[in-house]
Amino acid sequence: MNSPTVKTYLPWVVAVALFMEGLDTTIVNTAVPAIAEGLQVTPLSLKAVVTSYILSLAVCIPVSGWMADRYGTRRVFSVAVSVFTVASILCGLAQNAPMLVAGRILQGVGAAMMMPVGRLAIIRTFPKAELLRAMNFVIIPALIGPLLGPTVGGLIVHWLSWHYIFFINVPVGLMALWLAHRYMPDYHGDARRPLDVVGLVLFGSGAALLSWLLEIFGEHQLDTTSAALLLLLSLGLLAAYAWHSRETAHPLLRLALFRVRTFRVSVVGGFITRLGVGGMPFLLPLLYQLGLGMPAWQSGLLMMPVAAAAMGMKLIASRVLARFGYRRVLTVNTVMIGVVLGLFSLVTPATPIFLIVLLGLALGFFNSLQYTSMNSMAYADIDTPDSSMASTIASSMQQMSMSFGLAGGSLIAGWYLGDLPQTDRVAVTAALHYAFLTLGAMTALSSLSFWSLHPGDGESVSRGIRRVTEQA
Repeated sequence: MNSPTVKTYLPWVVAVALFMEGLDTTIVNTAVPAIAEGLQVTPLSLKAVVTSYILSLAVCIPVSGWMADRYGTRRVFSVAVSVFTVASILCGLAQNAPMLVAGRILQGVGAAMMMPVGRLAIIRTFPKAELLRAMNFVIIPALIGPLLGPTVGGLIVHWLSWHYIFFINVPVGLMALWLAHRYMPDYHGDARRPLDVVGLVLFGSGAALLSWLLEIFGEHQLDTTSAALLLLLSLGLLAAYAWHSRETAHPLLRLALFRVRTFRVSVVGGFITRLGVGGMPFLLPLLYQLGLGMPAWQSGLLMMPVAAAAMGMKLIASRVLARFGYRRVLTVNTVMIGVVLGLFSLVTPATPIFLIVLLGLALGFFNSLQYTSMNSMAYADIDTPDSSMASTIASSMQQMSMSFGLAGGSLIAGWYLGDLPQTDRVAVTAALHYAFLTLGAMTALSSLSFWSLHPGDGESVSRGIRRVTEQA
């Protein structure tokens, strides 16, 4: 299983899949105005195209580990890449918004199996001494995808039809399939555990219903009474899952891990923070294209500094954490993100491009430090036997918060816009400016969730990171 050939090429297998997913996500965000024009709908109403994909990830990720243990990493990974590729073709052939949303949901199902199973194969193939090097190699394409995605998406919708942004996944998916067939090891679980079907139904339906309510709330498709009843139902389903998880021997998500303080603060604090930050990938292209009147390709170029700064921060994040500690970094950095979000409210057609680029760099810089800190601290006090479940819970909550953040950001912008048409550039710009101020305030306030950390929390992780960095 751990032959030199597999260890050489397995990171490439996972890297290609990560590149495809990252490229697809950022391309779609940039192309939302062009897709809205092509489908003859309002841009804000297309938030379901983005949130449906992320929510599909959140609902399906918990099942991926069980499937890999049951059917093997090679089979599950190959099926996942196939599903993602076929779903991309269906998205490109979509003739209306519901068809596109259905294709995006199917894409999310494929990505939900593809990414966790790929990481699982990496962890089981490489010893701990080599794991950091392997994971760093895999992460680079995940950052290159968002770096190229906005520009590629902008150029495609500028020169071609928006349908082609999905067809670009086909050759990448075929390459990933070929690599997986040759180099993906076939790991199975040591013991078969039953799938928590009841938990999957309760958690999945509750999360999906809550996200759907957030998406349609601002469009007045439901009366207040119906919306309130459905909100209670969604919360009731999630509460029922919390009770169910305590009573079953093999829960879908073992919530008892939230008793670990560092894990709880990381996951819950990260959830709250992403509610504010999660809407930016959707709102920024709207600001650049609808508010400032830029073409899609120029809007895509202005999204590149965010990804570029995120890559740069990866080089120094370990030293920052080792020097200042998790508590100080997370509390201060969260406030800085809120300030940067608020500063986007000052962007107007008269704003020099270099200032917009600087804001993008700052956003990517602080976001990258935030996610690196939250994601690594989550496992500081988790025992090795619980690391798989902890990773599943953290990944699911992260995807849910991104979905809710996108829906919430669009809802806030729509609320400020009111009954004014989205073709009114001045009105759209003003609504987005107020939305940025609101999201910035929400994010800054979320720093309070990290105050309960102790000064020494996460020190074992930060010291380990520092040792590896010094040795490198």
